Amino acid sequence: MAAVETVKGSIDSAQLGRTYAHEHVFVLGEEHRLNYQEWDEEAMIDLAVRDLNELKGLGIDSIMDPTVLGLGRYIPRIQRIAERTDLNIIAATGLYTYNEIPFQFHYTGPGLLFDQPEPLTEMFVKDLTEGIADTGVRAAFLKCAIEEQGMTPGVERVMRAVAQAHVRTGAPITVHTNPHTRSGLDAQRVLREEGADLTKVVIGHSGDSTDLDYLKEVADAGSILGMDRFGLEVLLPFADRVDTVARLAADGYADRMVLAHDAACFIDWFDPEAKKQAVPTWNYRHITEEVLPALRERGVTDDQIDTMLVGNIRRYFE
Repeated sequence: MAAVETVKGSIDSAQLGRTYAHEHVFVLGEEHRLNYQEWDEEAMIDLAVRDLNELKGLGIDSIMDPTVLGLGRYIPRIQRIAERTDLNIIAATGLYTYNEIPFQFHYTGPGLLFDQPEPLTEMFVKDLTEGIADTGVRAAFLKCAIEEQGMTPGVERVMRAVAQAHVRTGAPITVHTNPHTRSGLDAQRVLREEGADLTKVVIGHSGDSTDLDYLKEVADAGSILGMDRFGLEVLLPFADRVDTVARLAADGYADRMVLAHDAACFIDWFDPEAKKQAVPTWNYRHITEEVLPALRERGVTDDQIDTMLVGNIRRYFE
């Protein structure tokens, strides 16, 4: 057992219960919101509370929220929501980019104009050990990304900083990847070079692929496969996602998979109504209502489901 930080404080890992490994509450660019977006703060908080309480009612106890710098993390809003739900919200630190890092870091860091230790690493460590801003909320895991663009200098710098913060604190890591470019292997290489423990790494969005050879190669290196985009059928159909999990479970990989939707109460990347029409099952309910019954029909056992929703999450934090 181990202590796990949530938005409302520390809990024992045994209290995590059934956990979705990759769900956002809000993905919301604050600069854009403040200048261009109509926004009713109280109504949106009420919406999030409703959705999260509904999820709790479906038997899910915790979500890991990998909303970090670049995705609009704003912890005071999440604190208000957390106070009105019994569902545990686990916050992250890190930086989300597919290309360059933000301008705040272009000139400051090792070997740059203002030569000093990597400021990204120091920021991440502070979020994990002292708290995020002045909220008192400590992050519990780290997040970085690599997309179709590959290991750009900015992506690599963030990834190495995440790995360094992991080595210093022991906090686990989630990486947004594009499995079609086999980028999970690239992420594992960079993280390993910095001394990261790959058993404490979720290779996110692995469930977008049906390439079992690639997925097994990632898992055999020690990492956990994030089968975490159920409902995003525009990227891979439902039947293929279920089939991939079922086949991996049958081959003995249930102990190296976690489940989620990568959904949000609100995401400002899409018009809400257009999103509902394009991906009508991309919501917090989909796994409980459709995915788990389909997995059971494919021979996935309740013990294997518990491993993916409970055991693997506990091991990730412990």
